[in-house]
Amino acid sequence: MKVWMKRIFTGLGILLLLGVGYAAFAPIPQDEALPEEKWGAGSSSVEPAWSGLQREFPATNETADNPNSPDKAELGRLLFFDPILSHNNDMSCASCHHPDLGFTDGRPQAVGADGTVLPRSSMSLWNVAYNTNFFWDGRASTLESQMDTPLTHNDEMASTPEEIVAKLNDIPEYVTLFENAFGEKDSVTYENVQNAIAAFERTLITNDSPFDRYAAGDINALTPAQRRGLGLFRSAATRCFECHAAPTFGDESFSVTGVPDLPGQPHDPGRLDVEADSLDGAFKAPTLRNIALTAPYMHNGAFSTLEEVVDFYAQGGGRDAGVQNVDIHVLGFDLTDQEKSDLVAFLYALTDETNLPQIPVSVPSGLDVVSHVDNPARDVVSEVNVSETEAASVSTHEPVTLRVESGQTIQEVVDQALPGDTIEVPYGIYKEHVVIDVSDIKFFGIPNDAGEWPIIEGEGTGSDGVIASGNNFEMAYFQVKNFTSNGVLVEGVTGVYLHDMYIENTGVYGVYPVRCTDVLIERIEGTLMNDAAIYAGKSKDVVIRDTLTYGNVIGVELENTVNGEVYNNYAHDNTIGIFIDLLPQLPSKVSLNTKVHDNVTENNNGENFGKPGTAVSLIPPGTGMLILAADHVEVYNNTIRGNKSVGLAVFNLTIGFSEEEIDVGPNPEHNYAHDNIYENNGYDADKFVKDMLGSGFDIVWDTTGVDNRFDEPNANSSFPPVLPTSKWPDPVYNIYWRALNFVVGLIS
Repeated sequence: MKVWMKRIFTGLGILLLLGVGYAAFAPIPQDEALPEEKWGAGSSSVEPAWSGLQREFPATNETADNPNSPDKAELGRLLFFDPILSHNNDMSCASCHHPDLGFTDGRPQAVGADGTVLPRSSMSLWNVAYNTNFFWDGRASTLESQMDTPLTHNDEMASTPEEIVAKLNDIPEYVTLFENAFGEKDSVTYENVQNAIAAFERTLITNDSPFDRYAAGDINALTPAQRRGLGLFRSAATRCFECHAAPTFGDESFSVTGVPDLPGQPHDPGRLDVEADSLDGAFKAPTLRNIALTAPYMHNGAFSTLEEVVDFYAQGGGRDAGVQNVDIHVLGFDLTDQEKSDLVAFLYALTDETNLPQIPVSVPSGLDVVSHVDNPARDVVSEVNVSETEAASVSTHEPVTLRVESGQTIQEVVDQALPGDTIEVPYGIYKEHVVIDVSDIKFFGIPNDAGEWPIIEGEGTGSDGVIASGNNFEMAYFQVKNFTSNGVLVEGVTGVYLHDMYIENTGVYGVYPVRCTDVLIERIEGTLMNDAAIYAGKSKDVVIRDTLTYGNVIGVELENTVNGEVYNNYAHDNTIGIFIDLLPQLPSKVSLNTKVHDNVTENNNGENFGKPGTAVSLIPPGTGMLILAADHVEVYNNTIRGNKSVGLAVFNLTIGFSEEEIDVGPNPEHNYAHDNIYENNGYDADKFVKDMLGSGFDIVWDTTGVDNRFDEPNANSSFPPVLPTSKWPDPVYNIYWRALNFVVGLIS
């Protein structure tokens, strides 16, 4: 062989070795590991507390570089109301954020310098101290930096840092105030203007509304209509609480609701202008605190009243208008006129102006400050809400047992209960909806002589059977039937024990603890739900065991939950038996550390009757168990049989969501399936599976995600045909993973 040929082959050999070495030892790309403080799973409820509605406020956004002080906040108040910060000396911060208008301006769209109409409405500043991003599109990350746009934009206050500093330095009173606030000479700087105004804005805290007093134990703080509205607000029918959860009643993420663009106005892409991988038309979910004072509503003031806002969401937001990627919680709902009125009445109960700052009589510049403005909504608030002088505080007592007597409703007795009490409901059919907000309540049905449990009956029209938001809540020995949204919804609670119940045809979920911590669900039988019979979502430390589910879309589901254990459950004849998932566009951004063992999931071949547009509606019939984007899931000692499409599936989120929708780690990672029994799975795969893979299998892994292992000698078929096992060293796994994904990339 000639020398040059030897050199070529030697070079190719070296390149091959280098390639193999890279494939073996270079790290496989992984999803970003979020710090625990950003997980978002579990309850934020306060303990001990009269109700589970009392929630911990997040930390304020005060920075180490700008610690608050009374002098700094007072200086910020004067600057906030002083038009000297604008180029024309005719606008102040208060021009667009007026205290009498809920710190908005009462206009559909804000008006800036020289009467320029801006594309968006002014956002309320109430509780802005808890925000982590600012503006409707979140383009600023601190209160201090947020101020740069209104102060200097040509269409707003149209000033410059140099002009502002020069003006303030010409006013001796301001020079003294800056020196007192910042403790040094020459402290009139643009940065300190931002720091002072931010310090003032962080004092705009609202946390003593009728809702807050009710949550703290003043049972008369809400009217009956507002209590009914609170139930609707938390219902899976409206799902308002998903994006507007207590205590802030807002959210720092961005969602598409489909608010229409105003006639004659260009389309507003929202967050997409800030992040190229965001959704077109995504906007921040603002706080609902003091919402009654801040009409009109939405980012462009499209709706004049809260009733119009409710109607917009009731029709499914912009879905019918063809808006793409509308949030998964905006699905539409049906409310009677009374229910809509109740929901709006509850929103009025979020009003609190006890920390309303005074408008200065004068400011150091001598320029005119904004005048007080008549806000008619205040009169409506005073008519709708209970005044503090009328509200009666409750006292504690030694725990007692309260029993529903003949002629009483369950709710009448619940309303008498205090923390620690037990509520007993004798056998009967109770056609009502029950709301339990008090902590430390045991809610028990008493069977008749035949052993039949009492029935809470929705007659196909009631939205939720039971809604509970009390910490340490226990419910057992009931039948709950024929509701349109949920059987039992437990929201935001620490300490949940649901057991020994029969749930039938209750809409979306049978039992539904969400944003809860320390959950035990056992001995529940659930059937005919169009989503999951047994569900726990956005929660932490959850055990689901000894349940029986059949005839649902999903038997058992753990969604965006941390530290779950699912065992000894029997799921049959659903669309899918057991579902462990991480879904996008939710407050909880992780699904971690779940054990799924000793379950039987068989013959889950029922048609998928999930609501169109929901994530669950995408699941193919015939799925025994599905891990979707979840991490650190161990699946073992289960019996998985008779599922016509697939026994166990492990998939990436892109199977059902666009890249623009995904705001979580999309890959299933560090999952381990072993020692399961597989029988007769994949024998008649659903069309979706057949089109994708050609046939069904015992195990399907879409080849995504790092460190997914399968020790499954009982599996008769799989995709891919060879699955990585726990015995494979990491270099072998890495080479195989890269080879698989190379082939998949070529095929796709």
